[in-house]
Amino acid sequence: MEQKILQGRESIMRQRLIEWRREPVVSRIEGPTKLDRARRLGYKAKQGFVIVRVRVKKGRRKRPKPGGGRVPKRAGRFFTLNKSKQQVAEEKAARKFPNLEVLNSYFVGQDGVSKWFECIMIDPNHPSIKKDRAAAGAARKRGRTFRGLTSAGKKSRGLRKKGKGSEKR
Repeated sequence: MEQKILQGRESIMRQRLIEWRREPVVSRIEGPTKLDRARRLGYKAKQGFVIVRVRVKKGRRKRPKPGGGRVPKRAGRFFTLNKSKQQVAEEKAARKFPNLEVLNSYFVGQDGVSKWFECIMIDPNHPSIKKDRAAAGAARKRGRTFRGLTSAGKKSRGLRKKGKGSEKR
């Protein structure tokens, strides 16, 4: 019985990934794929909240090839980014929708080439957001994604650990 349920989930996920590959890199969607996860991260089903699915390429970051002959110092082309793929996805979403602010994000799927994240975004100028104290506090911090103030950003900056042992963070 469990085997059939697992096969059913796998086939659903496979179908979703096939559809998501055809979509643009950043696409607005009607509702969250993982409702329970979105709710835990602050999503509410009311006006002013927007869900965006973002595709990020897997693998290391490849820098452009240096022009003008052989320059050994600049020859290294593959570098690991000091940010997570999730943080890159949040930044992509924030650039696509400059009038919205990223509240949080979560992982939804991956294949051999890409990873997909869903970003919960809020409209800081919407009346229902201004009334909601929790959302309004986050919305007031403009550009929070680029300053590393989202959960993924704080994690990459090493701010999850507090107290003794984390003095130099």
